[in-house]
Amino acid sequence: MTTSGPESLLERAFIDAVERAGDSDEITTRVLDGAYEQFCQMGIRRSTMEDVARRAGVSRITVYRRFATKDALVEQVVRREFRRYFDEFLANIKQARTVADRIVLGFVSSLQAIRRNPLIGGLMAVEPDVLVPYLVGGDGLTLAAVQRFVAGQLRLEQRAGNVSADVSVELVAELMARISASFLLTPSHVVDPDDDEQMRSLARQFLVPMLGDHPH
Repeated sequence: MTTSGPESLLERAFIDAVERAGDSDEITTRVLDGAYEQFCQMGIRRSTMEDVARRAGVSRITVYRRFATKDALVEQVVRREFRRYFDEFLANIKQARTVADRIVLGFVSSLQAIRRNPLIGGLMAVEPDVLVPYLVGGDGLTLAAVQRFVAGQLRLEQRAGNVSADVSVELVAELMARISASFLLTPSHVVDPDDDEQMRSLARQFLVPMLGDHPH
């Protein structure tokens, strides 16, 4: 199962959030809602397009008119969940008063959004082999998209004088993206990624110092 196009699914979801993109029509929304419910309850592998059509209250042909393949439907459902996360993140980040607070919020909320999402978190637990290609991708596009997003945010902080000009935002963003991915994909026997307070402490102790001695 692979994603299509030169961009990663995560990157397209972020663009959707920034540009306030929505579902194209009511039927498409019903199909995506039906697919979300179906995948949450039965998983992706055991679900068929007929199952999705039944939950959405439309015909199988209608589903295929909007999504030529099951892979295309799965991609859109997962992409919509990431878009919802970015919608929330972009709203919440404005409430953080300092760059340190924004780093901690971004790190913890990204883990929460994926691990606690009924669809994405559930599939990572029961069908990781199906979902992981959407999260990381063999070509590294998804991780690269996260790195670019974080680097862009850090560059804004740098221009505002909140981060030292000596800090390599590209390198810091790369390290932060890889640390986040490792907690999502590899179980830890030392750190509990579901313990928000522990993760906030970890971010303040190890991630914030990457921004230099005195981030404002």
